[in-house]
Amino acid sequence: MSLRLWDEHVVPRLTDVSLRGREIGELRGRTCMGLTGRVVEIGFGSGRNIRWTPPAVTSISAVEPSDVAWSISERRRSRSTLPIERVGLDGQHLDLPDGSHDSALVTFSLCTIPDPGLALRELRRVVRPGGWLHFLEHGLSPDEAVRRWQHRLEPMQRAIAAGCHLTREIPELVGANGWRVEDVQSFALPGPGVSRPWTYVHLGKAVSA
Repeated sequence: MSLRLWDEHVVPRLTDVSLRGREIGELRGRTCMGLTGRVVEIGFGSGRNIRWTPPAVTSISAVEPSDVAWSISERRRSRSTLPIERVGLDGQHLDLPDGSHDSALVTFSLCTIPDPGLALRELRRVVRPGGWLHFLEHGLSPDEAVRRWQHRLEPMQRAIAAGCHLTREIPELVGANGWRVEDVQSFALPGPGVSRPWTYVHLGKAVSA
């Protein structure tokens, strides 16, 4: 199988399966709590955040590059009464007006976007002044032994997981690109030690700066 076929057809399905489960679901719920109004979500994926969307959300503008992931999300979208529209393929270039949304959401996607700083600045542009960004991402661990393994494994990770990075400093990225981080919780998910390079996560909220 070619790398392109792997990235386009296998990775979206593996991502949908690997990011399910009660614990990840609870983290998604905590991340989505407090979202309001029109929400722009980059890295919409297979729609696993839909069930956690609060009643105060009126619509979702979904940005998702994968047709396979969008197809997988159809069943979840059809069960929701919330208007959900696919508005683009690239979080780095949003074809949306300035200040047109009330909130932004990104989960497990800043690791893969080639230029996450550009994507964060685009979100800042389309979210109204005083609007919020909610994020849930994995990234660089503070544990030096884990960090060393993250750097060693990153080339392989990028090759087999459609460009996913293990070593991005997520809160710093958010804070350096148009957002003021107001709350962030960083921790390792429970599990065997061998999983630690993939399971250090940041759950946070930031307001447009």
